[in-house]
Amino acid sequence: MSMRRTDFVTDISKPITGSYRASDCQFLLRPIEACFTDVIEKERMIQSGKRHYSEMISREWAPPERYRALFKSLTARYKARLATEILVLAQYIVATRPAPITIVSLARAGTPFGALLQRALTEVFTVDSTHYSISIIRDRGIDTEALRYILRVARRPAAGVLFADAWTAKGVITREFKAAIKAWNLRESEQLSDELYVISDIGGTADVAATDEDYAIPSGILNATVSGLISRSILNEEVGECGFHGCVVYDDLRGHDLTNWFLDEISTAFAGAASGYPLRFVAKEDRAARSRAWVACWMARYGVKDVNYIKPGIAEATRVMLRRVPGRLLLRDPTSSDVEHLRVLAEEKSIPIDIEPEMPFNAAAFIKVT
Repeated sequence: MSMRRTDFVTDISKPITGSYRASDCQFLLRPIEACFTDVIEKERMIQSGKRHYSEMISREWAPPERYRALFKSLTARYKARLATEILVLAQYIVATRPAPITIVSLARAGTPFGALLQRALTEVFTVDSTHYSISIIRDRGIDTEALRYILRVARRPAAGVLFADAWTAKGVITREFKAAIKAWNLRESEQLSDELYVISDIGGTADVAATDEDYAIPSGILNATVSGLISRSILNEEVGECGFHGCVVYDDLRGHDLTNWFLDEISTAFAGAASGYPLRFVAKEDRAARSRAWVACWMARYGVKDVNYIKPGIAEATRVMLRRVPGRLLLRDPTSSDVEHLRVLAEEKSIPIDIEPEMPFNAAAFIKVT
């Protein structure tokens, strides 16, 4: 007998935690045995249109000691700032959202941010809160089975559900998210807010943000080893149509895991962080227009035909350098300690660096056309 889509979440899908404590984060993702694809072959398949990026995944490796040291240095430099930004956002959430609160972070960049918000809400503000991290994929939308689990299996009230990511860039995922929530609200009885909460809204597309500055959020320079040993989400024939989107659990990287070390470093700084002042809303329309103008300029100057091949901002540039085939790196100030890890990656991969002192981002990277 065939199973209705609204039924199978209770049968074959359940949360996993990776290396997180369950009180910090529960992933609504399904572990699968991955067939890893070489980075260059993956890029060729994506650019030829033969496969969608979400259908393939490349193996992640332990970061070298020099790179781990850069991550720890960034964490030391920014932990007081990040702790303050988390507290200010948590304070705003407490003031504007009814309890119980459910943080739904967009895996994987949003996951550490969601876990820190969870700690702030429960430990500092003593609010009833739960954190789930779910998949959203460009061109494929949000994982609706994960939403059904949150609302109908875990029975979390829709009014307290909020969505969190770490940063914005061009706004592609923001638009994907808002379209997905609009479609959900047209189809389902539980009505969800499409507000997006982020730390850094450099693209001018989020609804609630702590800053609009493009700075090196430390978790943005690592992959699985700061995200519970969980891969980015996967949606292919192995995952199928039943249950949550897929992922790989990198148990082999457990000896290099910094997930809980990072949470502890930031959350122990809550006690000394500034709080008690209102969230500062900065007009985002100019920021969004400025971002679009620079991306259009680069497309014309460098002959880039696909906007998805340009990734502005430190975090997005880092992901190109780590997970894709980079073709060019742009830096506003090559002497800045915020981009030292990018210089290291560019040196390792022999990627040309252009200096753009007038651009509104600290970094941008281009995916190489293969």
